[in-house]
Amino acid sequence: MEKKRVKSIVGKYMFPTEGTSYMGGLENRPVIAKSEGRTVWDTDGKAYLDFQSGQMGAALGHQHPRMVKRITATMESLLHSSNTMLNVPRLRLHEKLGKILPRPLEKSVFLVSGSDSIEASIDLARKATGGLDIIGLHAGLHGSTSYVTRSVSFNWDRRKHAAVAPHTGSVLTPYCYRCPLGLKFPKCEIQCLTASLELADANFTAQPAGFISESVLSAGGIIVPPEGYFNRVKAECDKRGMELIMDEAQTGLGKTGKLFGFQHEPGLKPGIIAISKHFGGGLPISAVCTTADVAKRAVGRGYFATRSHATDPLLCAAGEESLDIVVEEDMPGKAAQIERWIKSAFRKMAKEFEWIGDIRGRGVLLGIELVADRQTKAPANAETQKIYDYALDKGLIFQIRGVRELKNVIRLVPPMTSTRAEVDQAMSILYDAFSGLKKKGSKRKATAGKKR
Repeated sequence: MEKKRVKSIVGKYMFPTEGTSYMGGLENRPVIAKSEGRTVWDTDGKAYLDFQSGQMGAALGHQHPRMVKRITATMESLLHSSNTMLNVPRLRLHEKLGKILPRPLEKSVFLVSGSDSIEASIDLARKATGGLDIIGLHAGLHGSTSYVTRSVSFNWDRRKHAAVAPHTGSVLTPYCYRCPLGLKFPKCEIQCLTASLELADANFTAQPAGFISESVLSAGGIIVPPEGYFNRVKAECDKRGMELIMDEAQTGLGKTGKLFGFQHEPGLKPGIIAISKHFGGGLPISAVCTTADVAKRAVGRGYFATRSHATDPLLCAAGEESLDIVVEEDMPGKAAQIERWIKSAFRKMAKEFEWIGDIRGRGVLLGIELVADRQTKAPANAETQKIYDYALDKGLIFQIRGVRELKNVIRLVPPMTSTRAEVDQAMSILYDAFSGLKKKGSKRKATAGKKR
């Protein structure tokens, strides 16, 4: 499709997007026509390494052969079925998921999108506890398609929504690289949580119901809370009769190097988790998972969550196959290996390029924070954009993220099936991008010296 026609369709028929958002300016980006494995091709035939895994729905790789085979076979027998009746793929998925969930989690309900699963998780916590207030991290993002999910996506400016759901509030994110309290872990004793809960207790408008978080804050700039943080959160939730909700959309099913992201915290047992993204191997299906006790208490208070296509046989079959691939092909192990490759490459680059301030993340969910000065940690937003533009031109796709107004973190989410050669290719492109910045920076310094 010609670029002129693309811009015409976008301008005339598409709903406009806010220009500064990560969805803005789509008409100026490549138009994807084909995908396979870790590569996507645009309408001009140009190939790109997809190191954002689509919208993270392709973390198993695009068109995984097993997914294609299973989906094709299911399409020939049963596409849609009323969710007022059971179907075999649905039953098989409940059983498969129930068997791999860390105990005491075992119950599941299926929905369609990640936002669906968050809204249903919050409602589940409220029904199970009889409470109302939900708190989340101020750099968290949990969806955009409902009144509730927008209201707990604090990393987006809630003022843009004009109205937000009542009984929702934020607490400080444990962002150790840029501690909001100016302290250092572990001497800080996680004061950000202590101080935040002191304020939360004063602001609760009713019995609190839940605390929601990702184990690694993805859209907020790949922030990894310090060791022990979530066990502290769980203890504080227990004191207040709240449920801990772990949003595993971007951290679950292998991406962090463990089956679920929360398992990096030894002994942690959340009452509710939500999974989505590559759960369907490229098709839209999500789940809310909980304990038998939480489910019983919630249903006793009228808990109910569904969508017209929530238990479609096609989606459930895709979910089951994706779980089989994750377990049988050891996706957590593959993700851990990719983490070692990429972090090693950036540690070497950091010795040469001062812009690299912090290297963090787990598995294939990795973030490189760029700074203009390592001492002041002044964010290098402009340089990060230049790195992105160069990489895209050379055939590497990733996204820029950061806390609220910051846009200085290179977020890399390569498919867990990525090869060493593909990782090396991506690192080579990024090295060249940083080298280009270094040369330009040297020229500016030289020019400034002559002027003096």
